[in-house]
Amino acid sequence: MPMEFAEYVARRRPALMRFATVLTCQAWLAEDIVSDVLGRAFERWERISRLDEPHAYVRRMVVNEYMSWRRRLARTSPRAEVADTGLGDGADERAERDAMIRRLAALPRRQRAAVVLRYYAGLPDAAIAAELGCRVTTVRSQISRALAGLRVELTTNPHAYQETR
Repeated sequence: MPMEFAEYVARRRPALMRFATVLTCQAWLAEDIVSDVLGRAFERWERISRLDEPHAYVRRMVVNEYMSWRRRLARTSPRAEVADTGLGDGADERAERDAMIRRLAALPRRQRAAVVLRYYAGLPDAAIAAELGCRVTTVRSQISRALAGLRVELTTNPHAYQETR
């Protein structure tokens, strides 16, 4: 029996918001993307709800919207430097989270999507490949490059992301 759309949104919207926030590194953008995706999902819910994994389908819609949003933004917006806001509220956990989000934000969009799907959503390579519409070897390559880039950043600029312990 297919799940009703309102029930799906009530149960899964918080998880979609967390996922989109980690993916975009921006709470306002995550809200926009999730809202747009849920609007489109509502229009097609009769078909989506009959799938084996409707949440996986909607999550892929979020990834696709993020990828297309980044392409649109790159074409239409002037680039501006973002000021470093520091430690936020000062809590160690918040500072560590902010540092990780800055690191993720520096990654190219496909690498970031692959890393978030692997380490945040906990998906295996095959599922990531399906969500990104690429081969498993491409997923492994994207994750490998992303992790190598993060390691280089930490070794060449050790003071940028100091541990707060």
